[in-house]
Amino acid sequence: MKLVKLAKNDDLDAQYNLALCYQNGNGVEINYKNALKWFLNSAEKGNKDSQFNLAIYYMDGLGIQKDEEKAFEWFLKSEQNEHLVNQNKNERDEFEKQLKFAIANNSTAQNYLGYCYQYGKGIYNNEKKAFEWYLRSAVTGYAEGQCNLGNCYRLGKGIDKDETKAFEWYLKSAIAGCAEGQCNLGNCYYYGKGIDKDDTKAFEWYLKAAEGEDAMAQNNLGGCYQLGKGICKDATKAFEWYLKSAVAGCALGQCNLGYCYYYGKGIDKDDTKAFEWYLKAAEGEVAAAQNNLGNCYRLGKGIDKDETKAFEWYLKSSIAGCIQGQFNLGYCYQYGKGIDKDETKAFEWYLKAAEGGNELAQSKIEDYQFSKGIDKY
Repeated sequence: MKLVKLAKNDDLDAQYNLALCYQNGNGVEINYKNALKWFLNSAEKGNKDSQFNLAIYYMDGLGIQKDEEKAFEWFLKSEQNEHLVNQNKNERDEFEKQLKFAIANNSTAQNYLGYCYQYGKGIYNNEKKAFEWYLRSAVTGYAEGQCNLGNCYRLGKGIDKDETKAFEWYLKSAIAGCAEGQCNLGNCYYYGKGIDKDDTKAFEWYLKAAEGEDAMAQNNLGGCYQLGKGICKDATKAFEWYLKSAVAGCALGQCNLGYCYYYGKGIDKDDTKAFEWYLKAAEGEVAAAQNNLGNCYRLGKGIDKDETKAFEWYLKSSIAGCIQGQFNLGYCYQYGKGIDKDETKAFEWYLKAAEGGNELAQSKIEDYQFSKGIDKY
């Protein structure tokens, strides 16, 4: 066997891969002691992947007696590289503290380590290791770990994307009482991700999460009341839930609250409040809110009319991918609103909006009659 020959000749990668063969039963019978032997050989010579796996073996007692101290030592060795030089000392200290708890099978600490690896807190970013720690936390029944594991499957972070498994873990998390998991489960039912669409169940889970103070769920619940999804339409209740969400800091909720004030949905029209909430949401990087804020400046709604600022917000919205913002930006370039007229750029932005399905932009493209710019196609 070529791999065995390479491993015996001190090829560290071969030793690591041979260990994996024994661990997973690839071409040989599963044998944790043999896997341990090759992980150890490779780890002692500096192979980081082997060092990490060796730590797992000591932590779980695979092929050897459990030893939390050695597990901790090998985990640290596996992470010793140039990526740690710029880590925040407090974050690094907390990482090492939680690592000890995680090795002792503390599910909260295991979830925390997943977070550290996911966002690079006290350690370098590593989505695969984040997944592995979330998985350890999740299988113990820790609701937040289950939710985070669902996120990994939904987004394909550290594991192949699998919407069905995402749904399954969100369901476990939701039943265990995690508000974020309940909200994400509601999303699965609302959009038919990993499960058949079911507006009624989506509403029910959004409600549970919203009552658990999840700001995104409060926004989504407002959307259900606004659109009559899983519940009868009720503009007043939609407004009330958008308000809760907005006050809690959800940028989407702030945008939707601005919409309620702008159009008088569930509350009296109030251009000033509409502007204020659109501004908060726009600063929170909500592309639709940036477009709506541009409208406020262009039309003088809740703020003095300012075509330059309108253009600036339309530009932000367009770059972020808002189709309506792209149309409005094209309008600014076509008619010189807040920026010098530029028919070529007007066409380019109308084209982007048209490709995104904006019918007005499609009409602009079809009837393109500018005196300059690119030819009609």
